[in-house]
Amino acid sequence: MALPGTNARGYLPTTVHYSLAMDKAIKFSTEVADAIKAGKPIVALESTIISHGLPRPSNLEVALECERIVREAGAVPATIALLDGKVLVGLERSELEAIANRDDISKASIRDLAIIVAQGKSAATTVAATAHIAAISGINVFATGGLGGVHRGANESFDESADLTALSQLDMTIICAGVKSILDVHATLERLETLAIGLVGYKTNSFPGFYLTDSGYTLEHRVDSPEEIAAIIQARKAVSTHFKALVVANPVVKEMPKQRHDEILESGLAKAKSQGIDGKLVTPFLLEHFHTASQGESLAINTEIIKSNCLLAAQIAVSLK
Repeated sequence: MALPGTNARGYLPTTVHYSLAMDKAIKFSTEVADAIKAGKPIVALESTIISHGLPRPSNLEVALECERIVREAGAVPATIALLDGKVLVGLERSELEAIANRDDISKASIRDLAIIVAQGKSAATTVAATAHIAAISGINVFATGGLGGVHRGANESFDESADLTALSQLDMTIICAGVKSILDVHATLERLETLAIGLVGYKTNSFPGFYLTDSGYTLEHRVDSPEEIAAIIQARKAVSTHFKALVVANPVVKEMPKQRHDEILESGLAKAKSQGIDGKLVTPFLLEHFHTASQGESLAINTEIIKSNCLLAAQIAVSLK
């Protein structure tokens, strides 16, 4: 038995192999299961932004809006999460509400998946975990907000997001607004190159920095339509580079003023250091600091980022069919 997108031996074109045990661990929503059978375009969506990235009740509203955007563009949304020990690929309305409103929703990366499933717990999935689950489900287009990367001071802390390792091993096209501006952008770009992760800018020659349209670094490759991206995805298969991910950097339309951004970032970093915040707690801490210090401006930008990326991801998925 093989999942959609696997070869004749049932192996995915990644380091991840399908096993019959997954039948018990993974549950597809009715909409996603029907889409897989019919060969319809599908877009994976992460759930961390719902449980940890946006405040209630706007988190549920944005999640529903993102799914609507994907559907109206001609694709099927597959929001991914873990609920009561089950991996969910596509969420029913009640499941989406649970991820948005329950207080027992942790944050899971790839290494946490088996533990959470075995213990019957619940979690939202990070970029890495979402990409992993999407890939083993035969879904290869994924929309998110900002990509994780190398953290500032990583030369001493070795703090680097698992997103990069995951994308170096998965056949995935991920649409994002670059990397979060709280990271070491230059070091992250160097790691993307070292790990042979493809990178193109959508209608831009500048690498975006989440809240900023330009992080200060120039991109080597630019595309100007979903069809161009679809052509690259097909060419990746032809030259066997699809074992690594393709990152499509889609800048936010209306950015935060750079001086205001830099001031908030510096104050947030200082606050995190003084409070001993480190590891995976840094990103949600700094995002919350941005939201508070910018009086909601960063939240509005974050919302527009994910909506824009969902639309582009759906357009790409449709172009591939």
